[in-house]
Amino acid sequence: MTLQLPESWRQAGREFKNPRVISMLFLGFAAGIPLLLIFSSLSLWLREAGVERDAVTFFSWAALGYSFKFVWAPLIDRLPVPMLTRQLGRRRAWLLIAQLAIVTAIILMALIDPAGGADNLTKMATAAVLLGFSAATQDIVIDAYRIESAPPRLQALLSSVYIAGYRTGMVVAGAGALTLASIFGSELGAYNYAAWRMTYLLMATTVLVGLITTLLIREPEVERAATHPAAPTDYLRLLAVFLLTAAAFATSFFLTAAPFTAAKLAAGSGALTSLLLELLHFGLALAGAVLTGWLLVRVGAVNRLMLEDTWIAPVRDFFQRYGLKTAALLLALIGLYRISDIVLGVMTNVFYQDLGFTKPQIATAVQTFGVVVSIIGGVLGGLLATRYGVMRMLLLGAVVSAATNLIFVVFTQTGAQLGVLYFAVSADNLAAGFASAVFIAFLSSLTNVSFTAVQYAIFSSLMTLLPKLLGGYSGSIVENVGYPSFFLLTTLIGIPVIGLVWLAGQWLAIRDGID
Repeated sequence: MTLQLPESWRQAGREFKNPRVISMLFLGFAAGIPLLLIFSSLSLWLREAGVERDAVTFFSWAALGYSFKFVWAPLIDRLPVPMLTRQLGRRRAWLLIAQLAIVTAIILMALIDPAGGADNLTKMATAAVLLGFSAATQDIVIDAYRIESAPPRLQALLSSVYIAGYRTGMVVAGAGALTLASIFGSELGAYNYAAWRMTYLLMATTVLVGLITTLLIREPEVERAATHPAAPTDYLRLLAVFLLTAAAFATSFFLTAAPFTAAKLAAGSGALTSLLLELLHFGLALAGAVLTGWLLVRVGAVNRLMLEDTWIAPVRDFFQRYGLKTAALLLALIGLYRISDIVLGVMTNVFYQDLGFTKPQIATAVQTFGVVVSIIGGVLGGLLATRYGVMRMLLLGAVVSAATNLIFVVFTQTGAQLGVLYFAVSADNLAAGFASAVFIAFLSSLTNVSFTAVQYAIFSSLMTLLPKLLGGYSGSIVENVGYPSFFLLTTLIGIPVIGLVWLAGQWLAIRDGID
């Protein structure tokens, strides 16, 4: 056994030179670029341009494509791209399309000055949504490519290299973008559109790393079984229904915006009232979208057998395995577990800037130092979950995610002290990295191997949907109650999650004992 160990280490070293492993590093880098260009970097750009906080945080909804990617993932899996699929293969063709769309969206954002009024804000929001949708599509294809391109023995290595590339891309899009904008001459109180335009144009060029990789890698050689019995035209019909449903949501939301704005003005400046009215506004628009989709299904606009095979069967399996009560509890836990840190995260960079920190200081602390700390937190979470069990560490993750938000309440009283900034960033990212790693292990344990792709896509989408929706209102809450009360609120909304984790652990233990 001792003789085999050096050989295994030498073999592992050789695997790092495997072209598939190297390609995942570059694809991970390309996948890590878009997210912060929608979140933190765009938030600071908008604030410097004089956009109000509530409007700034609404832009976080542009990343909701990540939460709904399971809806069009079967389309990407099934439909060929005219001409390109024959030349490049199914995965590389869709990857190229997604990356070209990402570059286009970033360039469009660069060419729009958000200080130019409401019309420009609408255009910026449209470009940001395109970026979120394209980036989520790229994630779908890269996940599929990673699984299909290498045998099981390489999957862990591919995933770790991909994550390293992804984090590096986030540093470039976060710290890199903020540093460039500062070097080019834009600061809070001294806004310079040309600086941000050049910054985003340079960010668009970084995606060339992914584009070149896509053109150089080989298409996976996979024997494709007829996983989905529907014809490509059936998926086109599903896409049409999806687009019509999305259009119904957008139309309903914008048409009812004026009455709800008037209602908020009439109700006064209460944060709770404003939040409830906004949630009602969103809920009505969502109900209109659901009704539209239901009517389209009823009139036969989509293939019902396809819906049964792709969506209903995996969901039915989940409820059959866990029972209605336990399944509902687990879904509530999945949807709420990340709520405390995600809602907080939407406002942190704006908070730092409002305290008086410069963009280079924020970039170094958050997008460089913070990323490293989050990786450490993820490794720690994985090790402890292996040693002490997922449910115990899931409970600890819920506690620290909520508790560390209290540090920001204290931060509001200390002012712009660099030491406090690094302490807050350390605690927040360590907790977030820890909780995220354990939560991913928990989600993986819930999936049935017969429906891994669909079930995990649903779980991973659900875990960020509600937190991102509420994150869109965080600016409005801060405007009404101030930062101290907002940070306290992010702690309080994490307390019910602790109870859900404990209850889920008890019910799953009973279930496993019965089984």
